Amino acid sequence: MNDKTVLILGASSDVGRALANEYNTHDYNLILAARNSVDVESYVSKWPDRKNTFIVPFEARDFENHKSWFEKLPSIPTITICVFGYLGKQEVAETNWNECETIIDSNYTGAVSVLNVIANVYRNNKGGVIAGISSVGGERGRQSNYIYGSAKAGFTTYLSGLRNRLFSSGVHVLTVKPGFIDTKMTAELNLPKPITAKPEQVAKRIRTAIERKQNVIYVLSIWFWIMLVIKLIPEFIFKRLKL
Repeated sequence: MNDKTVLILGASSDVGRALANEYNTHDYNLILAARNSVDVESYVSKWPDRKNTFIVPFEARDFENHKSWFEKLPSIPTITICVFGYLGKQEVAETNWNECETIIDSNYTGAVSVLNVIANVYRNNKGGVIAGISSVGGERGRQSNYIYGSAKAGFTTYLSGLRNRLFSSGVHVLTVKPGFIDTKMTAELNLPKPITAKPEQVAKRIRTAIERKQNVIYVLSIWFWIMLVIKLIPEFIFKRLKL
């Protein structure tokens, strides 16, 4: 394999699939990691050429085995993109610890566990790119999704610290804040179309942001302004809002 290799963690998701298609069309080698590797195989099998594509099973919550899992990959990827996540149900998580723990582990703990392994390899090799999909939901806690949001807030802070730590080693870290995305995970939500991105938009934006070595991006720029307004609302007012 050449030095253009992308590892996609969460390749069975809609955004993971879009990223795989995006990088495949730009002649990158791919390592597609997902719990549901059968689903990944089903869309990869439709590609006219997949000779430099590897599909590997991956479990985000298998913390103890992340290091050995990474060491068994067919090569060390030059780019790692962490896509996996779990929106969950806020109202269930408020009273059910299993749901709460799944949200936290799927959006924060699992990502930190595997990216710590990869970050150390990149640091030793003096190069590499790590991109993590966080969320605008982590910018201010709201009653409708504060458990998911708190996990993403932690992930945003983790990526920021990782970027600071690895900069001197020649490793670039990108934080992605997509806003609403039209995916299976959000299918039950009534999302406003003008501020909802398609998975393909997210994939293209991530690829170009990596090429430009950007640090933090909103897939749709309007989300910067939306979140700026939300963050500026005084707490004595904000706590009374039904958000």
